[in-house]
Amino acid sequence: MKPSDITILVTGGAGFIGSNFVHMLVAQGYRVINLDALTYAGHRASLHALENNPRHVFVAGRIGDRGLVDSLLATHRPQYVVNFAAESHVDRSIDGPADFVHTNVVETQILLDRCLSYWKGLGETARAAFRFLHISTDEVYGSLGAEGLFTEQTPYAPNSPYAASKAASDHFVRAYHHTYGLPVVITNCSNNYGPYQYPEKLIPLIILNAMEGKPLPVYGQGSNVRDWLYVEDHCRGILTVLLKGRVDAKYNIGGNSEQRNIDVVKTVCQLLDELVPNSAYKPHAQLIEFVRDRPGHDQRYAIDASKIKAELHWAPQENFVSGLRKTVQWYLANQAWCRTVTTNVDARQRLGVAK
Repeated sequence: MKPSDITILVTGGAGFIGSNFVHMLVAQGYRVINLDALTYAGHRASLHALENNPRHVFVAGRIGDRGLVDSLLATHRPQYVVNFAAESHVDRSIDGPADFVHTNVVETQILLDRCLSYWKGLGETARAAFRFLHISTDEVYGSLGAEGLFTEQTPYAPNSPYAASKAASDHFVRAYHHTYGLPVVITNCSNNYGPYQYPEKLIPLIILNAMEGKPLPVYGQGSNVRDWLYVEDHCRGILTVLLKGRVDAKYNIGGNSEQRNIDVVKTVCQLLDELVPNSAYKPHAQLIEFVRDRPGHDQRYAIDASKIKAELHWAPQENFVSGLRKTVQWYLANQAWCRTVTTNVDARQRLGVAK
């Protein structure tokens, strides 16, 4: 089928990765039904360019609302469901794990249940083509030592309430295939960065604080390592898995761009020194401040993405420096968005300091 003939239900499509994915789908001609609860990290402002686009239907609501999900499935008859909906910030999960269990486990199970009922009612051809794609994280695998990579066979060993809730949701998705036959696929990604990321996360937090001359907090000594993936590369990977991935398969999506946190912050500072030459806070690296480490802070994540590359011929198009430059430029050009999404919310306060 052509993209114009395909309807995709996207949950969590006003959040960071979800909104980027929705923008990409609509640009390619797909019809998108976008269900988002509009919590503190989901914003209509991230979808402003799509407000009058007939190929984008936005619905405010939760994935745990059985009646609403049933109505959307019955009315719009999607060929695919892509589930981004989740509480996603590790520090917030330390302060309040119950919200993460509710959304990421309980409500994901409800969404699976309603999709299963919808799938059972489809005709044979539509049933064979249907997919439920669940977006997960590399944090379910736990922490790596100095060497090695997470593969799709790495045992789950979550170390934060957030990671534990995502691990549980992954297991429910898999169980719905093996128990009920629902055609599911799971992707586990490395750290994303790029446009529309809520300013509580490291890269946008550093950009915004540096522009205002505020301290740039780095946990511990900044030695923790992450594999960074530009969000638009991730979105291309998700669509590739949706269209070509095998049922009941897991695909790791990574950027092959390992960086220490301190090096990420220093690179952001160097880009700001270049892109904002008249800043009163230049050199921006003088604002770096080492702070008490996060409890249970995983030392290193790194993704082995060889499976998706070999089977589905996906590879990232951006390296870390090129993607980071685009990201810094986007935040410099979209300060109004940053102000809008953080109105009445202190998005840059320190959270997750266990007592």
